[in-house]
Amino acid sequence: MRHAIIGAGPTGVVAAETLRAQDPEAEVVLLGDEPEPAYSRMAIPYLLAGRIDETGTYLRHTPDHFENLGIRCIQDRVSHVDTDSRRLSLQNGSELEFDRLLIASGSHPVKPPIIGLDQPAIHHCWTLQDARRIMQHAAAGSRVVLMGAGFIGSIIMEAMVQRKVKLTVVEMADRMVPRMMDQTAGNLIKRWCMERGVDVRTSTRISAIEPDSSGGTRYRLQTDPAGEIAADLVVVATGVRPAIGFLEGSAIETRQGVVVDDHLQTSVEGIYAAGDVCDGFDWNTGNRAIHAIQPVAAETGRLAALNMSGCNTVYSGSLAMNVLDSIGLISTSYGQWQGVDGGDAAQLLDESRYRYIKLQFDGERLIGAITLGLTQHVGVLRGLIQSRIKLGGWKPRLVSDPTRIMEAYLAGMHL
Repeated sequence: MRHAIIGAGPTGVVAAETLRAQDPEAEVVLLGDEPEPAYSRMAIPYLLAGRIDETGTYLRHTPDHFENLGIRCIQDRVSHVDTDSRRLSLQNGSELEFDRLLIASGSHPVKPPIIGLDQPAIHHCWTLQDARRIMQHAAAGSRVVLMGAGFIGSIIMEAMVQRKVKLTVVEMADRMVPRMMDQTAGNLIKRWCMERGVDVRTSTRISAIEPDSSGGTRYRLQTDPAGEIAADLVVVATGVRPAIGFLEGSAIETRQGVVVDDHLQTSVEGIYAAGDVCDGFDWNTGNRAIHAIQPVAAETGRLAALNMSGCNTVYSGSLAMNVLDSIGLISTSYGQWQGVDGGDAAQLLDESRYRYIKLQFDGERLIGAITLGLTQHVGVLRGLIQSRIKLGGWKPRLVSDPTRIMEAYLAGMHL
C-alpha cells in the first residue's frame, strides 16, 4: 500500500506521521514543492520580527525525522493527478503511482490586478524565500507599504513594526480585518495601530505602482482617494485561495476548494483532502466552508490519515475561529459573528480602554462572538458555541451583561 500526500505543510506532516503510526508496513510519500525542510507559514512573521531564525519555522527539528519514520520525502511540484491510472505527474517529468492520496496542497496568495506589481522589492509574504527578500529591504527607517489589512496582513504588520520601518497599511475595505471584525471592532483596531505609529488607510485602493524618478524612494504608489504614497518596499497580503490548479482535468470535484464528505474523502474513492484546500463542512451552519487556520489544517490532516489507513472516523466539521494580536491588542471572532436573520445580539463597548464584546444568538443558543481586549473569554466562548447549550435564563443575563460568559458556561455544563 502506497499513501501519497501532496503538501508538506502542517496538514501533510501530521497526516504522514499519523499514517506511519496507523500503518507501519505501508509506504508513505510526502511531496512538497519548496526546496526547504517542512515548515509553518504561520511562523514567518516571527522570523521577520527577528524572534526566531529560519530553523524556528521548521515543523520538525531533527534533520532525519522523516527518514527515521520511514517517510519518503520528494521536493517537487505535482502538475497533474490521473485518477484512472492512480498516478501523479511531477514537474520534473517523472510519475508516482499511489494507492491512496491526500491532497493537502494548501493555498496560494492572490495577486491583485495592479499595474506595476511585477517589479523588484514588491513581494508576497508566503514562503521562506519571500521572507528572505522582504528582510533585505525592510531595514529600520525604510518606507514600507503593506497591501491588505486582513488576518494575514495584520500579522505581517506586527512583524514590520518590530523591524522599526515607516509603515503604511492600505486596505480596500472600510475597516481593518473585515472578514473577522465588525465595523466597531475593525475601526478600534485601526485607531489602536495609528496611535502606535502605523499609518492605516482604509477604503483606499491602489491603482498603480511606479518607479520614483526623484530618487527619494524606490516607488510611488497611486491610490484612490489618498493620492501618492512613497515606498522602498511593498508587501502584498491581499488574500489567498486554495491551490487546486493541478487538479484541472481530473475527476476530483472542486468548488472553492476540493469537495469532501464527512470522512474527508473526495468525489473519487481513495482520494482525500485536508487543510486549507479542503471544502468541507462548517460545524456551526452545516454549510460548506473553507477554514484556513492551522489548528483546523492539522486536525483534518490527522482525521484524513485515519480514514486512509482504514480507521473509520467521521469529520463533524470545523468552526470558524480567529485570534489576532495587533501590536498588543488581542481580538477574536468565532462562528457566525455576523449573526443570523431573526437572531439577537448583545454588546458591551468601552472605547477608551479598547474593550469590546459582541454576542450573537439564534434562539437560546450562542452561535457567534467578537471580542477585543478581553482575552479571558477566548476558550469559554468557543466551548459555549460548540456545546450548543440552550442558555435558558442565562440568555437575558448575557444580553444585559455579555461579560458574564464564564458564569453562563459553568451553569450550562451542570445542566
